[in-house]
Amino acid sequence: MIYLQLFLSFVQIGLFSIGGGYAAIPLIQTQAVDIHRWLTMSEFSDLVTIAEMTPGPIAVNSATFVGIRIAGIPGAIIATFGVILPSIFIVSLLAYIYRRYKNAKGLDSVLGCLRPAVVALIASAGVSMFITAVTIDGTLASLSIVALVIFVLAFIALRKTKLSPILIMVVCGILNVLVYIITELI
Repeated sequence: MIYLQLFLSFVQIGLFSIGGGYAAIPLIQTQAVDIHRWLTMSEFSDLVTIAEMTPGPIAVNSATFVGIRIAGIPGAIIATFGVILPSIFIVSLLAYIYRRYKNAKGLDSVLGCLRPAVVALIASAGVSMFITAVTIDGTLASLSIVALVIFVLAFIALRKTKLSPILIMVVCGILNVLVYIITELI
């Protein structure tokens, strides 16, 4: 039964995550955290971090991670297959349609209508992750000033310098560990 749930959940994610990996993040969160409770919000934030750091698409990495966590290697295979199956069919169909009607004026209008939806999905994922990153229990009432300061410093460093985002992530992790150690000693 768990294999069927994994497969169907990730088929839905693969089917409705138009716009790529970042657009899939809120869908993965809905399935893995909200509906099935396979992960906590904190574990989901870790999942997104791991999925972004490892090579490959975020949705595929996330499916593999959730699948292996819930049902081992078979779960990883089933969840990963579930998330890529819709893409196989949709891309094949779109390639056929595009080749056949690539000069039609209406096609540009359809593609233009999808852009705002993709931006909204990515913004939703960003806001969710931001709230998780700067709060203790996911509510704004438990805002962590230290986490917010680290976030602001990282954001400024990314925007104003040419430092590697990976280096900035490592420094943020080290800062967070140091703050944790200091608060535990006090």
